[in-house]
Amino acid sequence: MIAAIFEYQFLQRALLACLLASIVCGIIGIVIIEKKLVMMCGGIAHASYGGVGLGFWLGFEPILGAFAFSLLAALGIGYLSRRGSGKSEVLSGLLWSLGMALGIVFISLMPGYPPNLGTYLFGNVLSVTGPELTLTLCLTVVVLLVFIIFYNYWKAYLFDEEFAAVVGVKCALLEYLLLILVAMAVVVLIRVVGIILILALLLAPAATAGLLSSDLKNRMIISVLLGWLYCFLGLWISYEADIASGASIVMVSVLFYLLYAAVCALRNKTGNRNSPAQDGSAG
Repeated sequence: MIAAIFEYQFLQRALLACLLASIVCGIIGIVIIEKKLVMMCGGIAHASYGGVGLGFWLGFEPILGAFAFSLLAALGIGYLSRRGSGKSEVLSGLLWSLGMALGIVFISLMPGYPPNLGTYLFGNVLSVTGPELTLTLCLTVVVLLVFIIFYNYWKAYLFDEEFAAVVGVKCALLEYLLLILVAMAVVVLIRVVGIILILALLLAPAATAGLLSSDLKNRMIISVLLGWLYCFLGLWISYEADIASGASIVMVSVLFYLLYAAVCALRNKTGNRNSPAQDGSAG
């Protein structure tokens, strides 16, 4: 595959898309885990399927429809949750189902044969086009700049929201901004791993980084590097074995996390067994 990278443009685009996706995953994934927004993120991601179906039905770019639907879902969940109109988990689950249902309805309204939705549901980074790569680059730059510029505010908001509010941080604004960034992350990842598998790539690198470091900045950097590693290995396996790239990337991500989590659990168990003996010998 290494030699093929210099020969085929589609592989170069795929690797660049994976790099951009890793940056977004490394940043957003950490925040999702810290704020316990996994269910909400899943609802936003699956709501985007309605936009994909609408795009096919009305004849415009489906990825733009996905962005519009995921953005509306994110802002809707945030608004209703802050107004006390419903629990965020319930709203996320309902929008999850509604988005998928709308996508199916819009596709069924199309005349003739239905389009191939596999690349949007399960991803196909090898088929990323130039305009899609440009959109991904723009969204990644926005996400990166927002976190770099407001890093101290994000740090306070993530670890002590009450304290952040006391010192004047506008937590409501940060929450809405975070939901918008999640919607952007969904668009970035759709072509890499697909709507169905987005959560795995968002969570696996960030969760593994959480086992390696407790510092926020270090965790984000480690998460970005792990995301790139997982994407590269998954893409390599996909290219060599001729299997779906999105599924391959997700399997690598989850397996690496499970393996390291098992190692950590075993290490902690061994440490707990040894500690009484050490205490006794010291006495």
